[in-house]
Amino acid sequence: MHTVHPIKDREKIEAMKKILRASSLRDELLFTIGINTGLRISDILALRVGDVRNQKGVVERIEIVEKKTKKTRVVALNRKTRRLIELYLAQERPHARGDEPLFRSQKGGRAISRQHAHYILNRAAKAVGIVDRIGTHSLRKTFGYFAYKQGTDLAMIQKILNHSSQAETLRYIGITQEQIDEVTAGLDL
Repeated sequence: MHTVHPIKDREKIEAMKKILRASSLRDELLFTIGINTGLRISDILALRVGDVRNQKGVVERIEIVEKKTKKTRVVALNRKTRRLIELYLAQERPHARGDEPLFRSQKGGRAISRQHAHYILNRAAKAVGIVDRIGTHSLRKTFGYFAYKQGTDLAMIQKILNHSSQAETLRYIGITQEQIDEVTAGLDL
């Protein structure tokens, strides 16, 4: 297993969304859910239509049991993600039943595979000029990185990502010693 990196450039993220949308709303939604929730790819691919939509429409929170930890987790969906789910279901899956995979493969009605998700993301990353190693785990790392950069308390990110230490979380989201040094050097008291 190779180490993958978060996507740290907002412009590249937006460019990836456009590339993915050109392929399908499904692919853009896969990316959008990943970078906005911090869920592992195994949990994203396990989502069913009924997990994100009920009789009233797209839900504000999803409740899952994480495959890796077996812990129940409730995850809020931001407005942008909910709108994209709504658009995807209306345009690409108008007759989808609640028990069907949200990210259905075009072959056989099962969920897309982890390998196919990796291919989708890597193809888009290369198309926008990302040279760092990108994988499905990059979505989760990107979530953590931007949460940190927007000022979310590191302890909260640690808890969301279920890490055992803050040092592990900093390594995980790609905060380097050089960036840490910039904080210290930038203080001019």
